[in-house]
Amino acid sequence: MKMSTEDERKREREKAVAWLFNGRGENRGTETEECRERGMATIQLRQKRILGALAEAADNMEVKEAASVKPIDQSPSLCAGEQDYVDRRKRVVLESLNSLGINCSADWVPHIALLPSGGGQRAAVGLMGSLSQMEKDGLLDPLLYIGGVSGSTWSMSALYSDPQWSGNMDRAVSTMTGPGVELEQALAWLDKRSKEELFSLSDIWGVLTSVGIMKQMDLRHLSDEASRNATNPYPIYSTIEKGCLLDGPTEGKWFEVSPHEAGFTELGVFVETSLLGSKFQSGELQEQKTEMDMIELQGVLGCALAHDEVIREFIPPWLNDSDADEYLRVYNTLDKLVALIRSSTKDPTTLSELNTLQKILEDKVNCNDSALLESKNMEERKKMFHHLSLKLLEAVDTWSQRLGNASVIPKQVLPLIMKWEWGTTRNFLYQHEDAPPCLGVKEIIHLVDAGLLINVAYPPFLGEKRDIDLIIVLEYSAGNMFETLTLARDYAAEVKKPFPEIDDQVLEEREWPMDCYVFEGKEKEPTIVYMPLFNRRNCQDAKEVDAKMEEFSTFQPPFSEAKIKFMLETAEANMKNNKELLLREINKAVLRRQNKRKSVLNNP
Repeated sequence: MKMSTEDERKREREKAVAWLFNGRGENRGTETEECRERGMATIQLRQKRILGALAEAADNMEVKEAASVKPIDQSPSLCAGEQDYVDRRKRVVLESLNSLGINCSADWVPHIALLPSGGGQRAAVGLMGSLSQMEKDGLLDPLLYIGGVSGSTWSMSALYSDPQWSGNMDRAVSTMTGPGVELEQALAWLDKRSKEELFSLSDIWGVLTSVGIMKQMDLRHLSDEASRNATNPYPIYSTIEKGCLLDGPTEGKWFEVSPHEAGFTELGVFVETSLLGSKFQSGELQEQKTEMDMIELQGVLGCALAHDEVIREFIPPWLNDSDADEYLRVYNTLDKLVALIRSSTKDPTTLSELNTLQKILEDKVNCNDSALLESKNMEERKKMFHHLSLKLLEAVDTWSQRLGNASVIPKQVLPLIMKWEWGTTRNFLYQHEDAPPCLGVKEIIHLVDAGLLINVAYPPFLGEKRDIDLIIVLEYSAGNMFETLTLARDYAAEVKKPFPEIDDQVLEEREWPMDCYVFEGKEKEPTIVYMPLFNRRNCQDAKEVDAKMEEFSTFQPPFSEAKIKFMLETAEANMKNNKELLLREINKAVLRRQNKRKSVLNNP
C-alpha cells in the first residue's frame, strides 16, 4: 500500500527526532559499544540544544500572545467579563420576577440599577437598611446593577467582601454595630502602605473609615470578584479625576471601576481593573504594580475632603478667606482624623491625648485674628496663614510624641497635608493617542470623591452601553433636594444621552419632599424612581427635615449605636412603604423590555 504524502512527512519527522535523540535512529543497534560511548556526549549536547530551542519558542509564543491581548480597551460595548456576568445574573433576575408574580421571559428581563447616593455615614448606614428591607420583600434579586458614590461605596465594599451577601443582609447589618477592628491592625496596614511610592491622604482616610465606620478591614482586590458567580447585582463604583474636574472636558471627569474594568465613562477607554495603578505609556504596559486593595479604594471613593469648597462649610466666619486654604486643610483634616481615631480605640491614655489635640485644634481655629488680617494686603495674608499652618503643625507634632503607637498617624499625615495629595494613582492614559490634553500629559492622576460632581452615580447607567430600563435612586444627600437629579439631567444633555423629563413643579417641593417620585422614561430614557431619605412620611414639616439632616450630618464622628439603629429603621421603612410602587415600576420595566425586543425583531 502506497503511503500518502502526509504519511511520508510524518515518517521523516519521526526519523529526524529519533536521530536527534538517539544518534542514528534505526541503525543504532549495529553500532559498537565504543561508538555509543563516544557519541553519548554528542547526543546529550543535541538534546540540550533542541530542548533549549523548544523552550525559547514557547517563551516567544507566550510573549506574542500577551502582546496580542491589549490591557487597554476602547469600546462603546460592555467588556466580555461584564457581559458574561450580566447574562448569568439575568437568570437570577428572571427567577425572582417569576416568584414575585411578574410575567417575564428570558428575552424580556429588564435592566434595573439601584443607585444609592453619597452622604458619608448617613448614606453608608442608610444603604444597609434599604437593602435589608429589599431582601425581605424580594426586591433585591431583580437588581442587575448597583452603582455607588462616596459614602454608599463604603457599604458596597463591605457587602461584597461576602460573596453571598444578598442572601445574608442580617450578617452585614450586624457588622456595623459589632466590635470592629483594633487600632493596632489599622496602624500596621498604614505603616506598610506609607512606605509605598504613591501614598496619599486617601489611604489614611480609607483605613480610618474602614475601621471607625464600617468596622472591618477588607484586604481583597476588586478584580477578585471577576470570577464570582452572579449571586449579587454587578457592582460599579464611581470616582472622578480631580484635574479634569477643575479644568478639563466633561469626558475626562467621570471614572468608573468594576471588577473587570476601570476607566473614563464618557471617553469609553478602560484598563483591566487588576492593572489600575500600573505604569503605562502610549497605551503599552511598562511595569505591572500591585492592584489597590479595597481599603485604598474606599479612601479614593469617599474622600470629599479633597475639595477645598467642602472644607469651607465647616469653618468660623473669620477664616472664610481665599488665602486661608492651606490653614483650613490642616485644621479640617486633623479634626476629622481625630474623630475617626477616637472611634477606633478604647485605650484611656490615647483617648485623653486625643482630647488634648482636639482642644489644641479648637483653640487655634477659634483664635479670631480678623482685626489683624484687615490691615494686611493679599501677600501678607498668605504669609500669615502659612505661618499659622506651620504653628499648628508644630503643636500637633509636639503633641504626637506623647501618643505612643497611634502617633504614626499624625506623623504620616502632617507632610501629606502640606502636599495636599488625594487619590494618587498612575495614569493608564499617559501619552495615549486618544487621551484629552488634561490627561495625556500626566503620568499621575488624582481620583477623588465623585459626589463633588454628582452625588449619585448616574453617568455609567445612561445611554446604550448598559441600556437601563429602570433606575432606583436612594437619595441620602445633604444640600438641596433634587440637586443630584437636575445635575444629572444637565450632564446627560451635555454628553447627549437620554434622560427623563423633570416637572419643575416637583422641584418646588425640595424643602419637604414626598417619600417617592417617579420620572417616567418614554422611549430611550430610563424611568427614575427617586426616594428621599427624610420626607413627608417621616418628618412633620420642612423644619424637621432640616433638623434630621443636621443630626445626621455628613461630617461628624462615627454614629452611636442608637443613631445607627434609627437610620437603619428609617431607610427600611422608606422601602417597605413603597414596595407596591416599586413592584409596579418593575412590571412596567418588563413590558418596556418586551417592547424593545419586539421593535428589534420587527426592524432587523
